[in-house]
Amino acid sequence: MDVKEVTPELHKVKPAAVEEYKKTAEAYYTAIKEDPDLHVKLTGSWEAVVGEQDTFYHILEYENYSGYDKTTQKIKASEHLKTYSQLIPHLTGRSQQLCQEFAFFPTTPPRTEGGVFELRTYQLHPGALLQWEHAWRKGIEARRKFVEPVGAWFSQVGRLHQVHHMWQYPDLQTRKETREKAWQLDGWSETVSKTAEYSMLMDSVILEPLAYSPLK
Repeated sequence: MDVKEVTPELHKVKPAAVEEYKKTAEAYYTAIKEDPDLHVKLTGSWEAVVGEQDTFYHILEYENYSGYDKTTQKIKASEHLKTYSQLIPHLTGRSQQLCQEFAFFPTTPPRTEGGVFELRTYQLHPGALLQWEHAWRKGIEARRKFVEPVGAWFSQVGRLHQVHHMWQYPDLQTRKETREKAWQLDGWSETVSKTAEYSMLMDSVILEPLAYSPLK
């Protein structure tokens, strides 16, 4: 895929329905990622363990907007729609964005390393995206000395002026130690300072991958 359109999907699930939701979500997302007629890649599926509880994240990749259009139309005309409709009774809310991948922050291919994932979301001041990207281009090499990013995306449809990036750690203690080491590097502390300057809100959610997630 040359140009990746990425759709983070967020599902808020009724607490009593979590286990049924997981079974149905596995059936749906496994089926669409294995369907050769659909031009879609499932990056991963996760459950929030620190952050808003009973919340699930699914990240899908498409080959540009035409790929998204074709895939969603095919799903609507297929048996996959029936499976997806079985998710709805378990939900209290859902949302979706259309995002584009940062070229300097390519999404990691499927892997099984274990541990936890951190999804960080920044609500930027309108007009600050280019400055944010410039700051991260300078600082990311310093951070890579300790941990490789999973991927990063910026919103194009949905909540605008928003940036997401994801990291993977063996555990929360390693996350803490890695972040402390990164602060000692010249390039990274400046990037963090600029990030705070360009942002209105920042969120961090700790996620655990579901059993069928390609990234886990």
